[in-house]
Amino acid sequence: MSHQNAAKNNIAAMTDAWATMTQTLFQSATAANRAAMSAMLAPNAASGPDGETVAASIPSIDHSNLDWQFDRTVDDAAHISVGDTVTFEKALSEDDVRAFAHVSGDTNRLHLDEEFASKTRFGERIVHGTLVSGLISAALARLPGLTIYLSQDLEFSGPVGIGDCVSARVEIVEDLGNDQYRLETVIRNEDDDATVINGEAVVLIDDMPEE
Repeated sequence: MSHQNAAKNNIAAMTDAWATMTQTLFQSATAANRAAMSAMLAPNAASGPDGETVAASIPSIDHSNLDWQFDRTVDDAAHISVGDTVTFEKALSEDDVRAFAHVSGDTNRLHLDEEFASKTRFGERIVHGTLVSGLISAALARLPGLTIYLSQDLEFSGPVGIGDCVSARVEIVEDLGNDQYRLETVIRNEDDDATVINGEAVVLIDDMPEE
């Protein structure tokens, strides 16, 4: 029995460590959501040093980009239910592709070398598939509460070109209990009016920690 107890304790410790790490990763993304929403809605905005408009008392505003577009059907984690959606939209630029290649180490010439890419089936450079699918994470981060990714299934059905505008839509399709939800995840290339990624995700939504 002592060996079984030790194994259980080790599994519990690893699970706690994973949860702590994942919460840290998603906390900054969720804070960006709150900052962006506050900046758009706050009536007491002030002018920054360069004359830009910034929201008062929003310390995490620098983690957001107000050119990104998103909307959601629920603003309180306590009211999340089946049918709620979040949509996040942005253009995937040359800078995004170069930065992703540098950070991830994915230097596939299909994404970086125009001459090489012109000879492939795509005829041009395309955005990394993982970078495109990352917009699902951006949409999930804009659910109210602290969103923790548990799983994601993806099916890629089309490419995204450099500079294309892409939207990620997540919809809660099942309440799994214990603050866990199953979501349909869809990414569309708005420039081509085509679905490029389909999938499903499971997330855990915790209460936001007190600041």
